[in-house]
Amino acid sequence: MEAMIDVLDLRPVLDREVEQLSGGELQRFAIAVACVQKADVYMFDEPSSYLDVKQRLKAASTIRGLTRPDNYVIVVEHDLSVLDYLSDFICVLYGKPSVYGVVTLPASVREGINIFLDGNIPTENLRFREESLQFRIAEAGDEFMVDRSRSFGYPAMDKTLGKFHLHVDKGEFTDSEIIVMMGENGTGKTTFCRMLAGVEAPDDSNKIPKMSISMKPQKITPKFPGTVRELFLKRIRSSFLNPQFQTDVYKPLHIEDFIDQEVKHLSGGELQRVAIVLALGMPADIYLIDEPSAYLDSEQRIIAARVIKRFIMHAKKTAFVVEHDFIMATYLADRVIVFEGEPSVDATATAPQSLLTGCNAFLKSLNVTFRRDQNTFRPRINKLDSQLDQEQKLSGNYFFLED
Repeated sequence: MEAMIDVLDLRPVLDREVEQLSGGELQRFAIAVACVQKADVYMFDEPSSYLDVKQRLKAASTIRGLTRPDNYVIVVEHDLSVLDYLSDFICVLYGKPSVYGVVTLPASVREGINIFLDGNIPTENLRFREESLQFRIAEAGDEFMVDRSRSFGYPAMDKTLGKFHLHVDKGEFTDSEIIVMMGENGTGKTTFCRMLAGVEAPDDSNKIPKMSISMKPQKITPKFPGTVRELFLKRIRSSFLNPQFQTDVYKPLHIEDFIDQEVKHLSGGELQRVAIVLALGMPADIYLIDEPSAYLDSEQRIIAARVIKRFIMHAKKTAFVVEHDFIMATYLADRVIVFEGEPSVDATATAPQSLLTGCNAFLKSLNVTFRRDQNTFRPRINKLDSQLDQEQKLSGNYFFLED
């Protein structure tokens, strides 16, 4: 138990009231409680929720440590890299939400995830999705002429919040670009977003250049008293009625399924999709999108990433995205900002850097390596100390970008 507490970083919260714990702390506490039970079957429902990448890998390692010859461990997980890391076999679930579902026979990890992405079960000659989901980095932007003629910048900044200090290196960005922020929880990603948006002022006299900004917050509170349609007509009427916006954003996210429901009655995933539509529907120079994958299932995450990328390229705007789902993050990113340091104490945000350089630095700090699947091009995490893991670490290639 002591070792598990250290692995899941629970020691700092042991003397606090459960009601005072954050979502991530509660999730790790729940995983620890489940793991110490004596059982024949262990079941975990979305153990990566609220956790950053480092915490997700620690949680996955802890769950894998439960396996014995005489027990079973069953996990429901929407982060495909975490699922890849902790699974021995995969069952794919398909069907129509709220109507019916079908569970396939177990397949190997690679085969199972690729069946899900392809939307086709070859052994049964059965297709359960019309299109396959691919991870080619430039896929969503290929059809657009990328215009990066306009560039913007922000100065070096510092922000102190209680005992926490954040230093932001000077950076620049352009139109038609998505910059993904990578780092542990508590290293200042949301604070950086709030400074860019002008909600938080830097400690020093440096001022952020004035730009119109639309922000999707991390936490979504359904306060609107009417339906989703009424909300869109009130907040983003011109975008909502625009045929291009309907094609690029509204229809792919399947908002039509619940457009006439009361906002306060929506599920977490439905609220998340509504929040993405609202954020992208606001006219702005910069879009700040905080954790767009939260509450979404695997397919919805890929679709949401594609929608965001397509919109940013088509509208020739800039997006800053905070994302802990590594597959979604690498699909979205043109460049990355890495947040380094000690969570809740002191952190530094680097200047935007290339996807390869940034991911290498980030993954090196986590001591994990990724390769790319030959068929779907999705990033696949290497098992710790496997041959590929050791080879990539020796060569310094923690993230392989080649197709």
